[in-house]
Amino acid sequence: MSPNNTMKSMIKEEAKKGYLYTDLPVPEPVKDEVLIKVEKVAICGSDINLFLWNEFAKVIATIPFTPGHEATGVVVKAGPDATLEVGTKVAVENHFYCGDCYTCEEGRGDICAKMDQYGHGRGTVHGGCSQFSIVRSKYCYQMKRDITPTQAVLLEPMGVAYNGIEKIDVKGKDILIIGAGAIGLLGAACAKALGASKIIVADIIKGRLELAKKMGADITIDCSEKDLLAEILAITDGNGVSRLMEASGNHNMLNASFKMMRKGANIVLVGLPKEPIHIEEPAKNVIFKNITLKTVHGRRIWSTWEDCEALIADGKVKPELIVSHEFPMSKWEDAFTALFSKDSCKIIMDPQC
Repeated sequence: MSPNNTMKSMIKEEAKKGYLYTDLPVPEPVKDEVLIKVEKVAICGSDINLFLWNEFAKVIATIPFTPGHEATGVVVKAGPDATLEVGTKVAVENHFYCGDCYTCEEGRGDICAKMDQYGHGRGTVHGGCSQFSIVRSKYCYQMKRDITPTQAVLLEPMGVAYNGIEKIDVKGKDILIIGAGAIGLLGAACAKALGASKIIVADIIKGRLELAKKMGADITIDCSEKDLLAEILAITDGNGVSRLMEASGNHNMLNASFKMMRKGANIVLVGLPKEPIHIEEPAKNVIFKNITLKTVHGRRIWSTWEDCEALIADGKVKPELIVSHEFPMSKWEDAFTALFSKDSCKIIMDPQC
C-alpha cells in the first residue's frame, strides 16, 4: 500500500459524463470483507453507458461509485469474519446476490431478485478501477488453477459467453453467433471447446471477423456486404441453423434471428436490445418451429467460473486473444477514447500504474 495510506481511484460523484481520477483513503475491511490489491480491471461496451451517464446508466447504476465490474487481484487484508486468507488470488463475481430471496433459495444467485452490483454503485461504492478494493469474501472466486491476471480478469465476460453456450447444448451442432464483440468472440471459443460442429460468426467489422477465426469460427459473414439470412439459408441447405447466440444487442438482428433457425432450434439472447423486439410471422418462425428460447444474465455461481478457469488452464480457450488495448489506469482517458473506437474489443487497465 502507499506510504500515506491513500490510493488512486476513479469515481463518479456527479450525474455527468466522465470520471474523477483522484486519491482516496485505502478502505479497511470489516466483518467478512477482504481488501484486494487490484491487478487488472477490464472495461467493455456496457461501460460506455456509465461513462456517458445516459438514461440506460441511470437504470443500472447509482451515484456515487467507482466503476469497473470486471476485476482480479490478490487479498492483502481480511476482515475478522472473512473466509479468504491474505495472499489468495481472486476474481470478483459482480452480481452481489442476497442469499435470502426466492431465486437465491433456488440456487440462482446469478439472477438474484434483490441483486446489487459491484462497479455500479448498487450495494457498494467500490469497483475495480482502483488500486485497492473492498469486496465481501462470499463474492470472490478463489483461483484454483495457474492462469495469468489477464486471463483471470476475463473470467467474468467469458463466463457470460460460456453460460449462454452451455444453455443451448452445442455439441455436434452448428451455431450462428451474431455479434463479434467480446461476448460473441468468447462464445465462439466456448462453442469450439464444447464440441460445436460448425461455428458461424456474423458482424459488420472486418477486424472482429478476422479475430473470430482465431477464436474458433469456421465461417464468418460480413453483414455490411452480404445478406445474413440468405447466407445462412445457403449454408444450411435452406433449413436454418440449429443453434443461435444473439450477442449484438441490435434489435433488428434479433428480430430477424428467428427466420434463420431450423425447426427444433435453440436460441440464447445475450446482447441487450434497447428497442422493442418484433417477430414477423411468429406462428411460422417460432411456434411451428418449436423454438427453445433462453436468456443469460451473468454466470452460474460458482460452476461457470470453475468450468471457464479449467478451459483456460487446459489451453482450450485463450481469452487473451480478444484484448485489443492495455493501459495504465493513470491513462484512463485514453482507455475510454479507445473504447469508443471501432478498432477496440476488450480493454484492460492496470490500476497500479
